[in-house]
Amino acid sequence: MQILLANPRGFCAGVDRAISIVERALEMYGAPIYVRHEVVHNRYVVNSLRERGAIFIEEISGSAG
Repeated sequence: MQILLANPRGFCAGVDRAISIVERALEMYGAPIYVRHEVVHNRYVVNSLRERGAIFIEEISGSAG
């Protein structure tokens, strides 16, 4: 069996930017930070951001405060 991998592969530029913004916010402001909707449909990335302190909410009214 031959497996072909597309090149380039990975996240699109918008998803890369969204992940970077969440990571930068965590570095600048610390946990927790609230993010409206999960920024990518990848449970490993989302769980990694959650472990670092990102809290994903569906609506603005779902935030603490």
